[in-house]
Amino acid sequence: MTPLSIVVWFNRAFQAIGLSGCSSHSGRRTFITRAARLVHKAGGSLRDVQLLAGHRSIQTTQRYIDGDSDAQRRLVSLI
Repeated sequence: MTPLSIVVWFNRAFQAIGLSGCSSHSGRRTFITRAARLVHKAGGSLRDVQLLAGHRSIQTTQRYIDGDSDAQRRLVSLI
């Protein structure tokens, strides 16, 4: 399989089950976001998430992490 054929396969699969806005990277983004939110519970850091993602740069990993406005409000209330 080529990278393009994998992208096409995911697009067709998402369309077949009626999901819109999904891409071949959706699962990767979800994994990295969840790992970033939970890594402290495992005693790790964002660097560990970066290594699991296979990114050379921490900035690349950060671009995959989705924000959470509820978590931001809770954080501010703790401060």
